[in-house]
Amino acid sequence: MNMKKMMMGLLLLLLHNLAKSASSSHCISSTSSKSFERCMTLPTQQASIAWTYRPHNATLEVAFFGSFISPSGWVGWGINPTSPEMTGTRALVAFPDPNSGQLVLLPYILDPTVKFQKSPLLSRPLDLHLLSSSAALYGGRMATIHSGATIQIYATIKLSPNRTKLHFTWNRGLYVQGYSPTIHPTTLNDLASTATIDILSGAAAKSSSHLKPLKLSHGLLNAISWGFLLPVGAVSARYLRHFESVGPAWFYLHAGVQITGVFLGTVGFSIGVRLGEMSPGRVYGLHRKLGFAAFVLGWLQTVALVFRPKTTHKFRKYWKSYHHFVGYACVVLGVVNCFQGFQVMGESGSYALLGYSLCLATLIGVCVALEVNSWVVFCRKAKEEKIKREGLFGNVVSDKTTASSTRG
Repeated sequence: MNMKKMMMGLLLLLLHNLAKSASSSHCISSTSSKSFERCMTLPTQQASIAWTYRPHNATLEVAFFGSFISPSGWVGWGINPTSPEMTGTRALVAFPDPNSGQLVLLPYILDPTVKFQKSPLLSRPLDLHLLSSSAALYGGRMATIHSGATIQIYATIKLSPNRTKLHFTWNRGLYVQGYSPTIHPTTLNDLASTATIDILSGAAAKSSSHLKPLKLSHGLLNAISWGFLLPVGAVSARYLRHFESVGPAWFYLHAGVQITGVFLGTVGFSIGVRLGEMSPGRVYGLHRKLGFAAFVLGWLQTVALVFRPKTTHKFRKYWKSYHHFVGYACVVLGVVNCFQGFQVMGESGSYALLGYSLCLATLIGVCVALEVNSWVVFCRKAKEEKIKREGLFGNVVSDKTTASSTRG
């Protein structure tokens, strides 16, 4: 019986150790110089964090593990005292010294001016009780900074008593100007580099997913409207008008599709503006600018229908030139911004992007076929008109010859 109890105890101990090692297999709990009580894999950039918290003196020893994406880039980690976002973070940023090339670690405070890029990010002392900090490359002193190189940022921080829930942020960039880290990539994966962790229990707060339905609606509506319906409307106006059997139906189809696309796009645009207001720590610079440009051009095009002059009016040709220029510009901006939207949402390799690309490729194929058909029809008509002109000229000459011979 004692032997059975001993074997059962050993088995339970083995299972406990296996479960513990499995749960921590994706994070680093010790380095060459120090071991930590807890570790956790962070949700983005293949980063992780390890720490030891001593409640009796409220001291936190922490190590952040990240990786460079450029030999001249930077990697940063920090704590936001108030909220899980970039703005307000007290950060430690590591990068190669512009003069010596050696790894340096400097403190930065990410205030709102950094978010809006109004001024360069300059190093300044943190208002945290930072007892010590250092940085090292994986591989020791002989390691070199390259794309993919692993960096370890250490810090010892004196916390307020009974404050164990901390907002951690981290990120990485491509290069440094002087001693000023430049803006990091703005994909959804990079913009979501925040986590709230209870350092006493080791539990991470679940990320809020209430914005997911809005993001899905925003992307779907804009892909359908700006990315597909407006190009379809432009194609219908360019090619269907030349088919005599269609008659004036092409115009009503063109106007109906375009107006529907603009109204759906306006709803998607409004959702995007609301998402921006609900995500104060995230900035989608190019995507936002392209969205505003497409929105303005779309409504300029729609309002222009009210002021469309008659075909006999002298300003008709100017209105037509304006209509073509604004329309094609809106279509191009809308399609480009759809691809930009897939990128910032981290869907660059998704089936959604593949499906949209296939729809767009099909539309382009239809355009090519219709363009070839238009040229064939144009060349045939030109040839028929030439034959008619030559036949008419020949008949006139023949009639004159006959008349002359009769008089003779």
